[in-house]
Amino acid sequence: MEERVQDSLLQLWNEHQATVLHIAYQIGLAVGVLVIAKVIGSALRQALQQTHNRLGKLDPMLMPILNTTLGYLVYTVAVVVILDLFGVNTASIIALIGAAGLAIGFALKDTLSNIAAGIMLLFLRPFKNGDYISFGSTVGTVEEINLFTTVLRSFDGLYLSCPNSSIWGNDITNFTRNGKRRIDITASIAYSDNINTGLEVLHNIIKTEPRILAEPEAQAIVFSLGESSVDLQLRAWTNVEDFGATKWDLNKRIKEDIEAAGLTIPFPQRDVRVIQ
Repeated sequence: MEERVQDSLLQLWNEHQATVLHIAYQIGLAVGVLVIAKVIGSALRQALQQTHNRLGKLDPMLMPILNTTLGYLVYTVAVVVILDLFGVNTASIIALIGAAGLAIGFALKDTLSNIAAGIMLLFLRPFKNGDYISFGSTVGTVEEINLFTTVLRSFDGLYLSCPNSSIWGNDITNFTRNGKRRIDITASIAYSDNINTGLEVLHNIIKTEPRILAEPEAQAIVFSLGESSVDLQLRAWTNVEDFGATKWDLNKRIKEDIEAAGLTIPFPQRDVRVIQ
């Protein structure tokens, strides 16, 4: 029985030797292509990482996305080459993949728009994690940026998950990026009060408030002449992290110091003439 099996295998080998060798050769080439693809993919990812380490131009959150994309592209090319080695008509396959990609693109246009917006946000970096931003009617601190959504935390602690396309399609205001902000506080005094005394009160506050920056220089000005008051304004710069607390404290102190100086914060007034 064993001799019969051996004879059959030997006969099969003698009859199809060339075919078996050809298939083995193609399989070897396919394995070689996959090995080369793996080496090339690793080299490209390593080169990308080294470029990022040297230049520091890319957002760290973008690196995993680019690495994954490079890997898929290299292996896709490798699969096309392998199919071509086995005599498959790759032109029709590429055309089919293109048509399928177009159909999927139309079906997932909203999702793809979020991905495109996410890539633009990661590349151009109008904000980063920890920045306090606003767009449209949404305001919050950035906690996470990914391909589909950006996660914010609102001032009152709410979790906000915003589609990237809604952010990219709006004007973005970044309150944190420049490092400092200007505080504008208007203080009104009566027309009968001395303007110079009011300005002196504001200048004294500027000199004695340590959180106000020396540069740019703070100002105390006569802002406008209202219907029932003279409106003074304090304009002062402070670090972003001190902005809120400094503004609240200055509001309280301006009110107290103006009253302590004998000035009046007037209520709206209007003269009415009755004609009989």
